[in-house]
Amino acid sequence: MTIDIAVVPVAGLGTRLLPATKSQPKEMLPVGRKPVAQHVVDELAGSGIRRLLFITGKGKHSIENHFDIDGELVAYLRETGRERELAELDFERQDLEFFYTRQRRQLGLGHAVLCARPLVGDQPFVVALGDSIIGINAQSDIVRRMIETFEASRADVVVAFEEVPREEVFRYGIAQPRGPVDDVFELERLVEKPEIADAPSNLAVAARYVFSPVIFDKLVETQPGKGGEIQLTDAIQLVLESGGKGLGLRLRSHERRFDIGNFESYFRAFFEFALADAKFGPRLQQFVRTLLPTCKLSASQDSPAQA
Repeated sequence: MTIDIAVVPVAGLGTRLLPATKSQPKEMLPVGRKPVAQHVVDELAGSGIRRLLFITGKGKHSIENHFDIDGELVAYLRETGRERELAELDFERQDLEFFYTRQRRQLGLGHAVLCARPLVGDQPFVVALGDSIIGINAQSDIVRRMIETFEASRADVVVAFEEVPREEVFRYGIAQPRGPVDDVFELERLVEKPEIADAPSNLAVAARYVFSPVIFDKLVETQPGKGGEIQLTDAIQLVLESGGKGLGLRLRSHERRFDIGNFESYFRAFFEFALADAKFGPRLQQFVRTLLPTCKLSASQDSPAQA
């Protein structure tokens, strides 16, 4: 049976984006014309996912409200001839089902995934981090390729990876491949945030996973780490150490990950999505060109102070 369910963890507090996230989840911050969470849902729907389980927490009700079917709004737009605006609500799909459960305590990503067990049950499933967009405007089929690889190989774990600069490997979970690395490769182990000199590769975990239900048992076995948190990477390592089969898939060049985790990454994502907008992008590109001389002047003015 083809995998059609995805778990989307969105319970994080978003403290690195305060004060913007004081009264709204970071997953609802706009990137281009859509909030982050809608970009994630559009990507998953395009890969064949039909059931989405959000792992939520305090202050996340706006995510539920966003994906509710708003019959009153739809009727108003139809009555007033707002067909263009109505088309923007295409995400209110009748063929998608949304479910929500709460992570009552902030005990790590692994614990958030474990919260899905009563609803996912004994079936394979996708995990897509709700604060990470892959590709621009859902132009990524990484999840579809991961599902196909999972089913064809009878793997227990399939993880998406992206290449990162060697000097940044300490920020990520890093793959140690078994054998040569191609678009699909076998996983020997995962190393969480290694020192640069100790990193086995520059392939960083990229926010998308496919799991067999065995991951739930390994999450139960995983010892809590710093702050009492249960790490998903540790549970994946337990799967590999117990003889489970793990595979990695590399993102393609157009499938760059946009991690909405801090202001710099958020600004970069919004900027790139805005420039790619079909209607406003060309004019924004012209506008940016008018700013470049000023930006260069500011940089030259700042450089003596930095020195």
